[in-house]
Amino acid sequence: MRVIDHLTRQGAPTAFSFEILPPLKGNNIDRVFGIIDKLREFDPKYINITSHRSENIYVERPDGTIVRSKVRKRPGTVAIASAIQNRYGITAVPHIICKGFTREETEYALIDLNFLGVHDLLLLQGDAKGPDKSSDPAVVNFHATDLQEQVNRFNEGFYADGTPFEANATPFSYGMACYPEKHEAAPNMESDLYWAKRKVAAGAQYLVTQMFFDNSKYFAFVDRCRREGINVPIIPGVKPIISLQQLTVLPRVFRTDIPEPLAAELRHASDDAAAAGIGVEWAVAQCKELIAAGVPSIHFYTFLATDSVRRIASRIY
Repeated sequence: MRVIDHLTRQGAPTAFSFEILPPLKGNNIDRVFGIIDKLREFDPKYINITSHRSENIYVERPDGTIVRSKVRKRPGTVAIASAIQNRYGITAVPHIICKGFTREETEYALIDLNFLGVHDLLLLQGDAKGPDKSSDPAVVNFHATDLQEQVNRFNEGFYADGTPFEANATPFSYGMACYPEKHEAAPNMESDLYWAKRKVAAGAQYLVTQMFFDNSKYFAFVDRCRREGINVPIIPGVKPIISLQQLTVLPRVFRTDIPEPLAAELRHASDDAAAAGIGVEWAVAQCKELIAAGVPSIHFYTFLATDSVRRIASRIY
């Protein structure tokens, strides 16, 4: 079943979904399966798999010179998505990103995913860290909407170079990102709403939010979207805080506010275990309010937080 089908089922309870990080190269998929096995009892309707660009590293040679080299630390999402879908029968949603990938590489991923029967995607710009492979828009996609256009054209039966082919019987369906507290590159919320509206008009079937800790910002964002005519499901993204350090790291990295009541509790936490307990309680309260408001799904960001997500899910599902 497609993600959009889960989100629009009449009378269905709020769906549970989560995001996983591919294992580092050299590790097998058992760690991914271990995370899924911990959360499977809560009946996840779909599982997202993140995608990561190559990174620059600097290596010192024996003669003392420094050379730059590109290293891809994690495998791609194609094989992992297929393995998850085939092993568990759960809809897998690989992330397809612009940054660090050419249009040709994206096309290869789409061809492989179609062959393997994986037809749900989340389209993202991706981490801007590191140089682009090219400044030529014929070679790379710079924005998520550029990537969206490539996927749409592929669904219509055209390769990236414009060559036609017999369109696939099952087209890709996809969601895209949105930002209740404004994307870091956006000049204002009106600009963010403009791009969200464009994404939906061009075919995004749902939007999933960046993490947030203040539900009032999510509700206000949804209200503004509805007034702008954006009527697709808007999935709240929830991440439980698991360490004291995240009190300052998350606002800096993800541009999300920590509400003062939560911040005050964290400031008085004695250690990371206490902070994780506070994070669980806060997220449980968040989720209960979101479910009461009728959200179709809650999407959990599980990086380093699988145990906390399990504790939260056990109390709300």
